[in-house]
Amino acid sequence: MTERTWGTADRRLLIVHAHPDDESIQTAGVIAHHLDEGAEVTVVTCTLGEEGEVIGQRWAQLVAGGGADQLGGYRILELTRALEILSPPGHRLEPYFLGGAGHWRDSGMAGSPAARNPRAFTRAGDEAVDLLTDLVLERRPQVVIGYDPAGTYGHPDHVGVHRVTTDAVAAAADRGWSVAKHYWSVSERSAVVDGLAIAAMRVPDGWRMPAEGELPSYPDDEITTEIDIRGVYDRKVDAMAAHATQITVAPSRREYALSNDIVQPIPDAEHFILVRGQAHPAPGGRETDLFAGVVEDGTGDASR
Repeated sequence: MTERTWGTADRRLLIVHAHPDDESIQTAGVIAHHLDEGAEVTVVTCTLGEEGEVIGQRWAQLVAGGGADQLGGYRILELTRALEILSPPGHRLEPYFLGGAGHWRDSGMAGSPAARNPRAFTRAGDEAVDLLTDLVLERRPQVVIGYDPAGTYGHPDHVGVHRVTTDAVAAAADRGWSVAKHYWSVSERSAVVDGLAIAAMRVPDGWRMPAEGELPSYPDDEITTEIDIRGVYDRKVDAMAAHATQITVAPSRREYALSNDIVQPIPDAEHFILVRGQAHPAPGGRETDLFAGVVEDGTGDASR
């Protein structure tokens, strides 16, 4: 087998997530879309999600804290299955764990005892930044996706991903590879509101609608980029369903719930905020291509 040479595809995308399932909930559409068009996609996961709760009884005893503490290993399998679903025929996207699988542990929710574990991702410090910087220099992505400063919904590991990704993009630029565009993966407020209005008519038994403002989102006018994922929508939903310990997909395939049984919509588009680089909006006023304006010039800069 010929050794793969990274950084040679015309379009190279690197996405950083905290736990297995985050990639499917937030960015499965762009993963599948860009794989289909032949882009080089790297999905980085920073922990195994060991501290997650489990839906249902089949795998309930895998949990940490009173269980077998084997959930992280099982979630590697779920992530592997999800990425296979998102991959086109003849290609199989493999998981990439920062520092290697199990190097850092899920830190748990804010204030939980899990944060005191010496391997908790919140304790990763500069090592995580250095490792991600090295990966950026190796794979030379023109586009990087991470989280906003709040870490989408405030989980300490998500906040950590924001810090590590932001610092690694800056450090890589100092060492010779300037990422052309850095995005935050976010939810658009109107997509959430409109999706919930429809979902309210078919709430599955045992689920509940979220309270007003309970689901994090950004005002529509702060969204810079909207990627239509209707062409790969079914693969996104199937990838989410592959994380069965964490996600239940509604019969409608238009909503899902985590272990808290709160209804969340699955929109037809994924939304982003550009925080580094130049936006190239389509006539409708938003970017419709993460790579819009990116010109490969040897440094990763979007020169026009």
